[in-house]
Amino acid sequence: QVQLVESGGGLVQAGGSLRLSCAASATVFSFNVMGWYRQAPGEQRELVATIIRGGSTNYADSVKGRFTISRDSAKNTVYLQMDSLKPEDTAVYYCYGQTGLFRFSDYWGQGTQVTVSS
Repeated sequence: QVQLVESGGGLVQAGGSLRLSCAASATVFSFNVMGWYRQAPGEQRELVATIIRGGSTNYADSVKGRFTISRDSAKNTVYLQMDSLKPEDTAVYYCYGQTGLFRFSDYWGQGTQVTVSS
């Protein structure tokens, strides 16, 4: 069973930075895609950023130019560098991973809280 464990959340002032980490129990190359989603109170979970096995990345319009997703294959870890944080970035951030070829399996971390104060 694949496990994803997030870390790095916390409280930061607007304009500040945080780096989230997602440690996987399997090599990052076993995932078709890995990424970060977030969910604010009363809102639906939304995509923040993804990285596919080949390395291409994708970002939500709201975070483009401020957030960067990356991975370290030696550590089986995916990162989300968040700069120029805004109060509206406040949410629980979840790491996501999908494996499989013809049948897909989705995995989620437990979530880490990010709070941006104004």
